[in-house]
Amino acid sequence: MKIKTSGFTLIELLVVIAIIGILSSVVLASLGTARTKAADTAIKGALAQVRSQAELYYDSNNSYMPSGTAGTSTANCQTLGLFGDATVKNILNSATTSNAAGAATCGASASYWAVSVPLKGGNNWCVDSLGAAKSISGVVASAGCN
Repeated sequence: MKIKTSGFTLIELLVVIAIIGILSSVVLASLGTARTKAADTAIKGALAQVRSQAELYYDSNNSYMPSGTAGTSTANCQTLGLFGDATVKNILNSATTSNAAGAATCGASASYWAVSVPLKGGNNWCVDSLGAAKSISGVVASAGCN
């Protein structure tokens, strides 16, 4: 008489569960990196929009900042001249708050501007009126992205 058994043994099930667990941990680890890169890309895109808005602002006002207000600060990013413009202010707010990037740092005068925002992956992304768009280790300098 033959006894027919069907199904999986406990050992086989445990091996399959272990393999699935290992694969899922690898996938979840790579998703964290992808999220960081996506947040950094969103910040870079927002700062590219600032460049376009800055040129529109300059065309309308013949200056990036009111006379006597040049400098570098976090406060000026939200209040004066180009950085007080509602559209630019909204772009900088979205770049810093939605990605939890931290405060933007700006430098500007009547004839130039620069802004940097911390990236989630490290360093800061800096964009200025001279055409620079690059990663810098510090905050924006008064002369632009150094």
